[in-house]
Amino acid sequence: MQDQDKYAEQAAMDESLKADKAADPAASAATSSLEEQLATAQQQLQELQDAFLRAKAETENARRRAQDDIARAHKFAIEGFAEALVPVKDSLEMALLVEAPTTQSLKEGVEMTLKQLSGAFEKGRLLEVKPEPGEKLDPMKHQAISMVPAEQESNTIVAVLQKGYMISDRLLRPALVTVAQ
Repeated sequence: MQDQDKYAEQAAMDESLKADKAADPAASAATSSLEEQLATAQQQLQELQDAFLRAKAETENARRRAQDDIARAHKFAIEGFAEALVPVKDSLEMALLVEAPTTQSLKEGVEMTLKQLSGAFEKGRLLEVKPEPGEKLDPMKHQAISMVPAEQESNTIVAVLQKGYMISDRLLRPALVTVAQ
């Protein structure tokens, strides 16, 4: 009896294999199509990962270059102004080398040196803040040192004690002034 059961099982298995082989071309086509899709998807994933890593590296490089440019700009920001001041220093040193200067030659030398210094200030966008007497006090540009009685409107400038300076639109030093009471 056991032999008959074995033969029956064997026959059932053979029949199942035949049925699988009959369905196999469709199943094998579906399996190969799925494998192709999987391979294509994996290739696309690899390409996208590569592109992402390249873009990330490029962004990091651009950030580093920008930081380097900023550091260089800070380091050498004064370079142009320093170049404009070197001739002023040279003129002052030459004036000290003159053995017997006359008052007139000293005055002319100082005027020429002041002209060079004013040119350097202009190149460096260093502007004078020199208010005129009678002008209204501007606390953003002027510093009142004292209030004096005067025959002019209150809070107007009577005298300028020291000029102020601005770099472009930023106040470097306020002008020191006396103001009418």
